[in-house]
Amino acid sequence: MLATHALLTPIHRRITIPKLTSFLLSPSSSPRSESSGSFSGLISFYPRRRSYRVITSMAGTGTEHVTEKWFSIPELRLRNHRFSVPLDYSKTSPKITVFAREIVAVGKEEQALPYLLYLQGGPGFEGPRPSESGGWIQRACEEFRVILLDQRGTGLSTPLTSSSMLQFKSANDLADYLVHFRADNIVKDAEFVRVRLVPNADPWTILGQSFGGFCALTYLSFAPQGLKQVLMTGGIPPIGKSCTADDVYEAGFEQVVRQNEKYYKRFPEDVEIVRELVTYLAESEGGGVPLPSGGILTPHGLQTLGLSGLGSSTGFERLHYMLERVWDPILVPGSPKRISHFFLNAFETWHSFDTNPLYALLHEAIYCEGASSSWSAHRLREKFEHKFDALKAAKEGQDVLFTGEMIFPWMFDEIHALKPFKAAADLLAKKEDWPPLYNAATLKTNKVPVAAAVYYEDMYVNFKLVMETAAQISGIRLWVTNEYMHSGLRDAGRQVLDHLFGMINGKKPLF
Repeated sequence: MLATHALLTPIHRRITIPKLTSFLLSPSSSPRSESSGSFSGLISFYPRRRSYRVITSMAGTGTEHVTEKWFSIPELRLRNHRFSVPLDYSKTSPKITVFAREIVAVGKEEQALPYLLYLQGGPGFEGPRPSESGGWIQRACEEFRVILLDQRGTGLSTPLTSSSMLQFKSANDLADYLVHFRADNIVKDAEFVRVRLVPNADPWTILGQSFGGFCALTYLSFAPQGLKQVLMTGGIPPIGKSCTADDVYEAGFEQVVRQNEKYYKRFPEDVEIVRELVTYLAESEGGGVPLPSGGILTPHGLQTLGLSGLGSSTGFERLHYMLERVWDPILVPGSPKRISHFFLNAFETWHSFDTNPLYALLHEAIYCEGASSSWSAHRLREKFEHKFDALKAAKEGQDVLFTGEMIFPWMFDEIHALKPFKAAADLLAKKEDWPPLYNAATLKTNKVPVAAAVYYEDMYVNFKLVMETAAQISGIRLWVTNEYMHSGLRDAGRQVLDHLFGMINGKKPLF
């Protein structure tokens, strides 16, 4: 079987999806076609040849673009840009800040380099904070002026944090605000930045990792005129339905089962540790133990360690070493058994919900176009509960399976940082009138060169769903491999980016 073979021998396949016979859907037949018109109208509002270089302090200037002074880290020069953009591009609305960091190799500050925009994975995570030259950034800076964007609501882009969001007076107010923080508006921000930052507002190359790849496909759908080339790593989303979340989680649960099998094969001693831990939590007062921040760790909360532990290159090892220290030692005979503070603290820092709550609030919304997610992962879990029932597995001596990249409503009861946002999260899960994120007709007639790294055993972005979408993007070239996991760009950034550059620039021939 191919899946078995993939475990033994790296797969390297470069696939070109030929240009498909194109057909344009009329505006009345596709919500994406309708969106295309409104989006294009918005972008064309900005004259093509506008470019700003304002060097001043941010406070009190009233400018829409502020450029700060260059600073240095080893082998790189950096400077910050801050843009004042509308919260809602469709009408007069309050302004928010979008932050971008420009990076070049030392000595290239004044060279006329092409621009590469990096779109971070997420949703809800800020761009990288490099401390030295290395990985994909070092490779990109050999040819490009790199722009690291803090997507709206993250990092220094008017961040929506567990403290700042407490300013909203009601759940409805917060939910109404959060609807403006998906890929559609991230792309509008990117275009706002491009026409002000790139000389002559020329098109730029974009690199999208994971959710950043989802944003790249939105960019291709609604603003292809701003793009010279598109590179994607582990980030081709499912398209074609009003909400694809159910497809994602149905496939996701099946892949997570396989990842659990691999994990316990690697670390068989953890089978009993996890069973014992589940039993201990279930028998504790209230069905769990208090976490340092004020939340509670329950058996199904414990299972969420698979979100990070099962899908990245070092995730297995990190999870194992964490479980090694789950129990406090018995220093005084007769003392009760207790979960260590080390483990409880490590659990809380594992997910970053306290620093990046947008990930939990918008995770299912990134799959919605004109329909609600209705807590898709929670609903789909019922179908697989016979495999993911932790208490039953512990009692019957079976493997306790971890869950994957899934957000459940009970997290907003058990995770302290998320508790204040439970009602808003429920409103977002029930929201039906989400605007379009993709335009199938535009993608089928795409003219922008696209190259994508597709990880065959990716736990976060299902291979089958990726291939279904790729077949709808005219001219895309795929590099299919199982040599890397979802974190390939982080783990082997130079190699991955070099491979994609070779594909998109014609150095790797078609075959």
